[in-house]
Amino acid sequence: MSYEIPKKIVLIAASTGGPGQIEKIIKALPKLNDTSIVIAQHMVVGFMDSFAKRLDEDPTNSIFAANDKTYLVSSGIYVCSGYTRVSRDSNGIIFSKKDSKINTFNPDINYIFSSFLPFTKDIKFLSVILTGIGADGVEACKALQENGSLCLTETQQSAIVDGMPSRARKEIQNIKVLDIKEIVEEIREFCS
Repeated sequence: MSYEIPKKIVLIAASTGGPGQIEKIIKALPKLNDTSIVIAQHMVVGFMDSFAKRLDEDPTNSIFAANDKTYLVSSGIYVCSGYTRVSRDSNGIIFSKKDSKINTFNPDINYIFSSFLPFTKDIKFLSVILTGIGADGVEACKALQENGSLCLTETQQSAIVDGMPSRARKEIQNIKVLDIKEIVEEIREFCS
């Protein structure tokens, strides 16, 4: 079976304070067409399923857990956990996931997002760094931007915790800095 590869992908990174911000984004989305969304929200493993179910209460778009051997389908929204990557096989783009005690974060945002780098010639990307402690995701978003991805992050005032956005503003040249309402609008526009 072959799975249609989306023309556009939105990558969303968040940590502390992120679930509420992500909910705002998901609820504001139009019906997706040729666009998929991949969410990497730092969270304790046991809460991932309930987070995905809460997001899936809006029937506009389908939300899936990015489990091992799950194919990324056009117009789907995926919530990642663990040590997750994507690769391509003869059927499409596939997630591979394993639990890892080595990683500091669940999920490891840099690991997930950097696995999309080989697809930047064929797919248009928007990467977003939301509220959170630390710098996870900054390295991968910087590499994605260097390969043509548009990158957004929150303003200091908008971020609930300004660790990840602050690092993104410092380390990613020409990153677009917006408040959460403006980020929601940028994502809506990108998905339309």
